[in-house]
Parts: sequence; C-alpha cells; structure tokens
Amino acid sequence: MKQLTTLITGATQGLGRGIALDLAARGGTLLLHGRDRSRLDSVAADVRAAAPDTTVRTYLADLADLDQVHAMAARIRAAEPRLDALVNNAVAGGGAEPLRRELSRQGHELRFAVNHLAPYALTRDLLPLLTASAPARVVNVASVGQEAIDFDNLMLERGYEGLRAYCRSKLAMIMATFELAAELDGTGITVNTLHPAHLMDTNGVREYGLAPVTSIDEGVRPTVRLLIDPDLAGVTGRYFDQFTDTRAHEQAYDADARKRLMTLTHALIR
Repeated sequence: MKQLTTLITGATQGLGRGIALDLAARGGTLLLHGRDRSRLDSVAADVRAAAPDTTVRTYLADLADLDQVHAMAARIRAAEPRLDALVNNAVAGGGAEPLRRELSRQGHELRFAVNHLAPYALTRDLLPLLTASAPARVVNVASVGQEAIDFDNLMLERGYEGLRAYCRSKLAMIMATFELAAELDGTGITVNTLHPAHLMDTNGVREYGLAPVTSIDEGVRPTVRLLIDPDLAGVTGRYFDQFTDTRAHEQAYDADARKRLMTLTHALIR
C-alpha cells in the first residue's frame, strides 16, 4: 500500500487519537495537530510506541484563533514535502455550560469558528500542498446532528444553546464540503464528509451530559475507510452516515444557501 502522509486535527484524544493509532499501524507519516503541547507530545509518544516504523510530527495551534490556523498551515507547507490526506476532526461540542455563548479569538461564535471556519481555512491554505501530492483526500468529520442555518442570526446572538450551535456548525461544514468538492473536481483532490458514529465515548459527549452509546473504534473504521479505500478513489462531494452514502440536511442541497454561506465564510477567514 502507498505510504501516505496524513494530517489529523484534534489528534490528542477521542476519535482523532483513534484515527492516528489506526493509521500508524499501516505505516507512512502522521502529522498530528493539537492545542495543548503536553497532550500532543503524549499522543505522539503513544503512536511512536505502537508503531515504531511510522514517522510522526506534531503541529500546535488553537483552532479558535484563525491567525494560528493560517500560521500552522504555513508551517506545514514549508516543512512537509507532501500531504496525501487531511482529516478535519477537531471539534467544539455542545459544552459543559450549553447556555454560555463563547467566542473565538476573532469574535466569532466558538462552535461556528472551530467546527466550520477553521477547517475550511486550513484546507484552503493547504490546497497547494494537496494539489502537488494528488491524488489526495480531505475528510471532514461532521455529525448526524444538523440544524438549518439562520443567516439573520448566523452567530446565534439570539436563542443561543451549545448543541444548537454545534448542529448548525456541522451543517455549515457539510455545505462547505459540497462546495469545495465541486470547485476541486478534476484536480485529483476528493472532499467528503461523514457522521462517524452515534454518541461515541468522548470527552465532548460526556461534557455535555450525554451518555456514550458507541466506542471510539466504531467511528474510526468509517473515517479511515474514506481515507484509504481504493473503491472510493474519485468519489467526492458526498456525505456518509458511517459507511452509507446518504443525504444530509436539506439545506445542504440549497445552492443559494451554500453560496451565501461561502460568501460569508470567505470574508470571515481572511
């Protein structure tokens, strides 16, 4: 099998850590992102111990700060000779205090910033490296939890609730996936998104007060499949519920809504 170079955001715990350990056993190079240096060093050590022949490098950035997102992308472009796959996995969940509205460094609603703006900005900044490495794959980890975006209340300044913000941000990620896939069609870069598993045993699920019902491994398998399955070469612009190619929220197929979202997104990530 081709030895891939894969960047995983949010690799220090939960699904991201599980993906890293799965891919490490397959060889290649792993680029692990986290926002906490000690946790990032810890997961890198775990991956190296589990798969000594796998190359591991780490990248530190807080995705709630778009300046750090752009800076990390610049470091990756300067340091890495290739990038075969990008997994946008880092997430801000519903939160331990779901009625407390939080903001990113740039003043955007936190879930919209971390779950949509940051992965989109990172992907765009890394397109030169992905293009040079094509065929390449981008996998955006979304959710079956999706709620229509209200463009008159984009940052949820009214009626804020953490899970609502999360669900809207994940739909925004899906809509951006479809737009980017169409833009990149024919370049050798595929862009897909998925709901990995229902209520996995993660800190985010527990923090919000929900009881986990599935293991991390159940989310790892469908996510890794989108990265390496040869039968999915060329498949792009799709939303998967685990292994099933299915439909997302209806707003994701509204061309006018997608165009409006992307116009706003491009203005916000500058």
